[in-house]
Amino acid sequence: MDTRYKTKKVIKLIIVTAVAIVAMAVFLPVLVCDQFRIGGVSMYPTLREGDHILVNKLIFGARIYKKYDFTDPELECFRMPGFRKIRPGDIVVFNFPFGYDREKIEFRINYVYAKRCIGCPGDSVRIENGYYTNSSFPDRSIGEYSMQRILSGEPDTLLQARGISIWTIPYSYPSGWTIRNFGPVYIPTRGDEIKLDSLAVSLYGNAIEYETGIKPSVMQGEIFMGSEKTDSYMFQSNWYFFGGDNVLNSKDSRYFGLVPEDYIVGVAPRILFSVDRHTGKLDWCRCMKRFDRK
Repeated sequence: MDTRYKTKKVIKLIIVTAVAIVAMAVFLPVLVCDQFRIGGVSMYPTLREGDHILVNKLIFGARIYKKYDFTDPELECFRMPGFRKIRPGDIVVFNFPFGYDREKIEFRINYVYAKRCIGCPGDSVRIENGYYTNSSFPDRSIGEYSMQRILSGEPDTLLQARGISIWTIPYSYPSGWTIRNFGPVYIPTRGDEIKLDSLAVSLYGNAIEYETGIKPSVMQGEIFMGSEKTDSYMFQSNWYFFGGDNVLNSKDSRYFGLVPEDYIVGVAPRILFSVDRHTGKLDWCRCMKRFDRK
C-alpha cells in the first residue's frame, strides 16, 4: 500500500512538472520574453550577425493576438499593461510594416526587424548633416554617433558610388530629402489631428490607409479620402520612427516610413548570447551584454 501510494505520488509529480514545463514553453515567449537572432549588419556596431538578443515583453506590454490566422495580413491584437513606454534610444523588435512587400502596411508574423527607436509619438525627427535629432532631446543626437559621423563626412557622390541609396521618403513628393538631410517628420500620436496637403499625403498616406482602409489622394491640389474632399485627418493609433545604427546600410524608417504601435514585439535590453559567424563558436565576450540607450 505504501509503495503504491509513493508510485502515484511520483507519477503525479511527473505530470505536474511536465505540464508546468509545457506551460512555460508556451506562455513565456508570448507574455514575458523571447529571443531573436540577428542576421544582418543594419545595427552594427551595436549588434552583429550571430547575436541572439533577449526581447523583454514586460517592458512595453506583451502583444496578444485576437485571431490566429496568420495568413491574414490584417493584425488584430491588444496589448497587456507594461512597465513603461518605449523611449528614443531603445532597441526595439517589430514586424516589418510592409510584410508582403506591397504598397500598403500588412502584417507578416515572422518578418521582424531590430532597430533603434529614433522617434516616439509626439516627437519630431530630423537628420541634419547625417546626425539624427529628436525634438524631445534638442541638445543631443540619437543613435550611433560614430556611424553618423562617417555619414556626415562623406559626399553624396561617394555614397552613391558605393551603392548606397541616398534618397528617402517621401517618394511621391519632391522634398529633396536624403539620408544626410531629412525632415523634420512629426510622429503622430493617437488623437492628433494634422493638416493634409501634398507632403502630408505622401508622408502619412500609408498610415492613414492602415487605419481607415482608404488611402488619401491629391487631385488638382485638393485632398480626397475616397470621393470626399478633406483638409485634415485625426490619427487613431500611435506611430514610431526606427533607424539602424549602421546608417550607411540599414533599411529603416528613412526608406519605409512609420511603424504602427501594434507591430511592436518588445524592447531588447541585452544580447542573450552570440555565435561567431566565422567559427561557429560561442562569443563569451558578448554574452549578456547590455545595450546603452544612445
